[in-house]
Amino acid sequence: MMAFDATNEVSDDALMVLYANGDPQAASQLASRHVSRVLALAYRMLNDRAEADDVAQDAMLRLWKIAPKWRQGEAKVSTWLYRVASNLCTDRLRKRRSTGLDDVPEIEDDAPSVETDIMTRDRAVALRNALQQLPERQRLAVTLRHIEELANPEIAEIMDISVEAVESLTARGKRGLAELLSDQKSKIGLET
Repeated sequence: MMAFDATNEVSDDALMVLYANGDPQAASQLASRHVSRVLALAYRMLNDRAEADDVAQDAMLRLWKIAPKWRQGEAKVSTWLYRVASNLCTDRLRKRRSTGLDDVPEIEDDAPSVETDIMTRDRAVALRNALQQLPERQRLAVTLRHIEELANPEIAEIMDISVEAVESLTARGKRGLAELLSDQKSKIGLET
């Protein structure tokens, strides 16, 4: 077992090996490093917090299951998790398509109402709604690049496409967002 203080200096690959050898602190450190970002990606893709929680949990369970077989250096743990999470999101989105829109419950915003946050919240809602209108691969590319701030080569690996395809999807997604948000600029405070 390793000392908890040392986990910040230990690579994800090393933590995978430690976890596979029975160290529960390694699993805890991996989870604390990655769950919040996987959850954020899933929420942005699915626009449903409960489903995003399920996706993040499923992705982490899959990581724990493959820990004994983890091959160091083949992929980054974060890249592997993003890919698994994006595939799980895609599966859920496909299942939704077979469900009528009237069958899907409305998402309630239970965030506290604060006057100074109204404009920021309106922008976030407008962006989230616009993101939901993009084709799912553009939405994923834009989310990974501009919200999760991943590099194009890592996004290419996650999406299993070329870097050029990532650049194209991202550019088309940004143009689509600009078009979708163009009539809302003054409402959300983007025009001076």
